[in-house]
Amino acid sequence: MQGKKHYQEKFFTSFQLSEHIPENNFYRRLKEALDLSFLYKSTQYYYGKCGQDSIDPVVFYKLCLVGYLENITRDRRLIEHSKMRLDILYFLGYDIDEPLPWHSTISRTRQLFPEAIFEQVFNKILEMCISKGMVSGKIQTIDSAPIKANASMDSLELKVPAEELDEHIRKVRYMSTPDRKAKENKAPKHQRTITASERELKEIKSRNKKWHNDQDERPGAKHNKAKYTSNKTHYSPTDPDARISVKPGKARKLNYLSQMAVDTKEHVITHIHADYADKKDSQCLSQIVNKLQWRLHRMGLKWKYLPADTGYSSGENYAFLEEKGIESYIPPHGTYKGGPEGFIYHKEGDYWLCRNNKKVTFRKITIEKNKNNNEKKLYLTRSSDCKGCPYKTECAGKAPEKRITITIYKEEYERAIERINSSKGKHMKKKRQSTVEPVFGSLTNYYGMRKVNTIGIEQANKVMMMAATAYNLKKYLKFKIKPLKNKAVKVKDSFSCLLAQIWSILSPSKLTKFFEPIILL
Repeated sequence: MQGKKHYQEKFFTSFQLSEHIPENNFYRRLKEALDLSFLYKSTQYYYGKCGQDSIDPVVFYKLCLVGYLENITRDRRLIEHSKMRLDILYFLGYDIDEPLPWHSTISRTRQLFPEAIFEQVFNKILEMCISKGMVSGKIQTIDSAPIKANASMDSLELKVPAEELDEHIRKVRYMSTPDRKAKENKAPKHQRTITASERELKEIKSRNKKWHNDQDERPGAKHNKAKYTSNKTHYSPTDPDARISVKPGKARKLNYLSQMAVDTKEHVITHIHADYADKKDSQCLSQIVNKLQWRLHRMGLKWKYLPADTGYSSGENYAFLEEKGIESYIPPHGTYKGGPEGFIYHKEGDYWLCRNNKKVTFRKITIEKNKNNNEKKLYLTRSSDCKGCPYKTECAGKAPEKRITITIYKEEYERAIERINSSKGKHMKKKRQSTVEPVFGSLTNYYGMRKVNTIGIEQANKVMMMAATAYNLKKYLKFKIKPLKNKAVKVKDSFSCLLAQIWSILSPSKLTKFFEPIILL
């Protein structure tokens, strides 16, 4: 007989949420493993002693974790999604008839709590991973990736110099007004003012002219909104901390720079923070190393090796890592050549010997006039040495003597190159490529880090730490301790098997006669 279901809502029902959540459900296991009760004490300072009750800080952070675990970046959609999931309601500690917090409460609470609270939770989850044996601390790989900011390129405005704006536009820029005016200009005064030097502005001017001449060769350049922009001349009024950055083959965007460190054992994230997108990776290394080394030391781990890509290379960084006792595997930039061709360096006398057996001796340390203020050694020959030399034209040109400038960190560069070219260096390169890059791919595609949905670098830092926390939690719940099988256990097992075979072949009387001489000895 055909059945037909008739639905009628009950006025009274007996329903227990925990009975409808399977034992192996992810959020049920997460509820049992995660204890965030310490947040009550950590956040007590940020609340008053009277007034209406706020959202429970533990519920707030759990809701944020659900957003990143489910790849949901909008608070309104997060609340709607959580209402429809029994396992999420059970994880949050809500019954099916209890209303969840209002979505705007989440964004306000996120702004209320400082970065230290989010870092405290990140450290707590990292300690859980370490206690489970997921982190060795020995090898830490570092990499960076641009993360799109919550700001549009169409709202960019010009930085105003001390002189009149109209005159400045005629001298430097071709674009005068933004395509989409921001509702509110949140940028501070120093961000709206040009701080670039005259030399940098001249470089931008020549680059703009070249760009206007050959922009028809670029994809999308014929669009009426196509323009050349720079952080030296433009700023975002909606998010002043966002910076214009570009990757080869990609369009210019307003981004943040995510700096991340990953342990190579089980790919657990050990450090992450947001930085300005116009900074070089080499400028961020010291901050990452200081913070990460302190964190690992506090948790009882020792950091020994650091594989990273070429973006982190510089003489200062090589010397800094050697001072910290960390063995780096960072390939140097292609601009470093180790010295001019045809010249042999003599370390004992600190001089270069040319093809004509003349010395190019050290004179002084010079500082390059750029934003990095690189220190270099200056080596010169005597004018009399170069007179009549058959190689003078191709060696020194029209100059009266040969001039050699090289970084003061030459020895650090040479040691770094030696490490990179070794078999261990090739192994470390494979470790880096197979560790940190897939983690960045997972964060951007599955943990809500494709775009920062907040304003300001502090809020962006919170977003990245929460995404990394969610990633580590999922790793923690998936990880299973493998049984330990070392050589000693294998030898013991094989010896036991051998004794069993002897016992099966020989009778007890024969076995006693066989071992009697050994026992007497």
